[in-house]
Amino acid sequence: MHQDNADAANNVSKWTGTVYLFSLAGAFLSDSYWGRYLTCAIFQLVYVAPSGCGDGARACAPVTSAGTVLFYVSIYLIALGNGGYQPSIATFGADQFDESEPSEGHSKVAFFSYFYLALNSGSLFSNTFLVYLENSGSWSIGFWTSAGSATLALAIFLAGTPWFRHFRPSGNPLVRIAQVVVAAARKWDIGVRANGEEGLYEVDGTGSAIAGTRKIFHSEDFRFLDKATTIIDTDSSTMATSIISPWRLCTVTQVEEVKCVLKMLPIWLCTIIYSVVFTQMASLFVEQGAKMRTTLTPSFDIPPASMSAFDILSVLFFIFLYRRFLVPLMRRVTGNPKGLSELQRMGVGLVIGALAMVAAGLDALSIFWQVPQYALIGASEVFMYVGQLEFFNGQAPDGIKSFGSSLCMASMSLGNYASSGLVSVVMAVTTRGGRTGWIPADLDQGHMDRFFFLLAGLTFVDLVAYVVCARWYKAIELGSHDSSHGSSRVGLLEEA
Repeated sequence: MHQDNADAANNVSKWTGTVYLFSLAGAFLSDSYWGRYLTCAIFQLVYVAPSGCGDGARACAPVTSAGTVLFYVSIYLIALGNGGYQPSIATFGADQFDESEPSEGHSKVAFFSYFYLALNSGSLFSNTFLVYLENSGSWSIGFWTSAGSATLALAIFLAGTPWFRHFRPSGNPLVRIAQVVVAAARKWDIGVRANGEEGLYEVDGTGSAIAGTRKIFHSEDFRFLDKATTIIDTDSSTMATSIISPWRLCTVTQVEEVKCVLKMLPIWLCTIIYSVVFTQMASLFVEQGAKMRTTLTPSFDIPPASMSAFDILSVLFFIFLYRRFLVPLMRRVTGNPKGLSELQRMGVGLVIGALAMVAAGLDALSIFWQVPQYALIGASEVFMYVGQLEFFNGQAPDGIKSFGSSLCMASMSLGNYASSGLVSVVMAVTTRGGRTGWIPADLDQGHMDRFFFLLAGLTFVDLVAYVVCARWYKAIELGSHDSSHGSSRVGLLEEA
């Protein structure tokens, strides 16, 4: 595409950000209307559709406007398919485990590690074999291999249909949130009761008013929202003769659903800086590697993009190390059956991510000096991204489980956009006065190391904010499905 280093890095970041931004759309359709199974099947079909790319045998002609449009339409369709599919498949996989059964509850915790392991196993193939094919000019083989893999994955998924557990969608969560806001605003002038759940509205029976979900117990956070579920005299009169509108009176569960989202947001915001760190692997790390000595033998050069294989190998190694050794060890130290809580693991991931940026900023000549920074990124993923998947899926109420998983992807999305913005700001500042800037077209004339050190500093600042938010966070308490009185308290998160 004949782009300079800063523009190429920004375009990669924008595309990757869009991939994960589409996860919010997929999660919305999954939770509200289609259900997890149908959403997975529909969006995976996008992968199977043939691309409009050529066979790579033609000479590299100048870029045309039509060619540029076709290129971006193609890759953003891939973004749509992946973004809609990934949060739903993670949640659908977790749906297959019954938390009320201790053995299945343990398996559900392990599932997210092995899910991430599977993602990285596929990436290992893509970042080695497919990168080699494309660098050698065999684009058509690379594209057809990808299409064949997508077709096989869809066939395997559909073959398991008779054995899957299915949960019906719970309706539009945006409407439920709006109802809570409107109901609370209508009662802006009433006081909030100080005596717990007394005087608050909840339906009778084992289930909640939200289809297919468990009840959520009342919490003391964001108490101004409790006005939406407080029964006043006019509500009592209406309920005596008819069904009251949820735009006037909401259940405790509906209000707590909104509270859960608000409580997760500070944690989620603190993960965005880590995603800025992570996205450097697909952009600036590659450009950095291209300026290093890439020769392994006189007849073989290492493609800089294939260095991400060391990130994937690190993920595979640390998942095995964590599951086999660190969990049993930390279980004895902390008393937590999970070893470390999700919040603790995410904090560890932030620390390792900052160290990866320090390693990336060290001067080196050979491309193999990039191995430590890729390996540290891989180690940080095991703690940060697997911890995020567990945390947001476990803390999201039943009616918005896919939304919970999509928060992890949305963090990556905003991290990529933030990375693009940060690169632009850094270049604008560092090129003043006719200077070349930190990330010029010729990296030998720049100071990419300073950019990496800047990211390391920002990550450590973010870590301080994250620790404050993690200590403030209180876990969701759900009712069980089988209590004789409709519900019993089920805490889903150990203390941070």
